[in-house]
Amino acid sequence: MKEYKYVNKVNSPDDLKRLSKSEVIEYCNEAREFIIDCVLENGGHLASNLGAIELTAAIHRVFDLPNDKVVFDVGHQSYLHKMITGRRELFHQLRRPGGLS
Repeated sequence: MKEYKYVNKVNSPDDLKRLSKSEVIEYCNEAREFIIDCVLENGGHLASNLGAIELTAAIHRVFDLPNDKVVFDVGHQSYLHKMITGRRELFHQLRRPGGLS
């Protein structure tokens, strides 16, 4: 798997909050690449996730998650949320039996 400067550092909402605004922009760009790579390998919902990257990062920076609750109307937009909440390492099992869903 490709090495990412910021994606590999963010495993919780607190990790994302520690990044500067310019680092968050880089994180979002890397996260987009990461999601594309995973979907190319395993299949999955691409466009809806890519469209929600900055929005999801902003939600995690502004709100106190997991104390505040976020509900995604469809799971097709939640890949970045899963990454931010410590499940990035499971993405190699995306859409596989017993894997990340």
